[in-house]
Amino acid sequence: QVQLVESGGGLVQAGGSLRLSCAPSGTLFRINAMGWYRQAPGKQRELVAVTTSGGRTNYADSVKGRITISRDNAKQTVYLQMNSLKPEDTAVYICNIRGAPGFGTQESDYWGQGTQVTVSS
Repeated sequence: QVQLVESGGGLVQAGGSLRLSCAPSGTLFRINAMGWYRQAPGKQRELVAVTTSGGRTNYADSVKGRITISRDNAKQTVYLQMNSLKPEDTAVYICNIRGAPGFGTQESDYWGQGTQVTVSS
């Protein structure tokens, strides 16, 4: 099975920036959407941002203007550029890719293990 590999998390002070990356361990035949979720201790999983196959993007209201999602189709990589980070952004950020592993195969959701983002005040 395809596994997603995330990187870029870490510790940053409020107002700082981080750039998260996510790519499958293998090549997916078709990718329909890529997104980032996050989950903080004691809170529900939250959709942060998503980009569709057509290039459209959607963001959670709490991150609009501070976070940008982008992708490199050739590398099958999705990025999350996070600026002006706040302590409330602290969470495990989890990558999600919806796609198919091969021709004629069923489309499914793939999830990363998550990368920790900690924003200090």
